[in-house]
Amino acid sequence: MQNVTLKVEGMTCGHCVSSVEGAIKNVGATGQVDLSAKTVQIQFDESKLTLDIIKGAIEDQGYDVG
Repeated sequence: MQNVTLKVEGMTCGHCVSSVEGAIKNVGATGQVDLSAKTVQIQFDESKLTLDIIKGAIEDQGYDVG
């Protein structure tokens, strides 16, 4: 398992947290958003999933991933 923390711009509320965490879950990873820090800590199996797929899922929700 790999752990990564990403900066996510555009999150402002609880709905944003749900959107980002849901997008991560939908691709097969787990994530926990820190809204005040505007980050998300992600845990995933790198043999089944790439970081680019996870970033794309978050960006598809309308957020900028740094």
